[in-house]
Amino acid sequence: MNQDACFLLGHIVKTHGTKGQVVAFFDVDYPEDYDDLESVFLEQQGRLIPFFIETMEPQPKGRYIIRFEDITTMEQAEKLRGTALYLPLDELPELDEDQFYFHEVIGYTVVDEHHGRLGTVKEFYDLPQQQLMAMNYLGQEMLIPVMGEILLRADHEAKELHVKLPEGLLEVYTEPASPDDEDDATEEDQ
Repeated sequence: MNQDACFLLGHIVKTHGTKGQVVAFFDVDYPEDYDDLESVFLEQQGRLIPFFIETMEPQPKGRYIIRFEDITTMEQAEKLRGTALYLPLDELPELDEDQFYFHEVIGYTVVDEHHGRLGTVKEFYDLPQQQLMAMNYLGQEMLIPVMGEILLRADHEAKELHVKLPEGLLEVYTEPASPDDEDDATEEDQ
């Protein structure tokens, strides 16, 4: 199994107790969709290795106490701290017709309702304040907030992501800095 055929489920945060259990955080919208997992893939030395789950106890806020088969000591569990957890893409829950997973639209053409075709979806950033979509636009990276009123729908057949950009966002990336802005910056630097 390779990472291209999987999605990132979460990470092992710490050990729990002395018998090899770990605490894992599932970084997904609905962690409860994964309450009955039998196995996960753990990233080790750049490879995904299957680990079979003996027990899994849900905790608040997307955390789980997990006991893996063949991990029976705190020392073994400690070696797993910080390890990424993956599942195959086919285990993603089904979405409504107008919804999409971020990984599905990488490479799609971004089409704005007013400006038409703009560029290509490059990646998504999950920042503490908000999620952002990065798009290649006129040879530079443009960041677009991930919000329902901005990202409207994905057309999977045409490989297009339809958006309604906030007023003025495109101009931030197209208008050169005015000479007054440069003078202000120079004065502040002195």
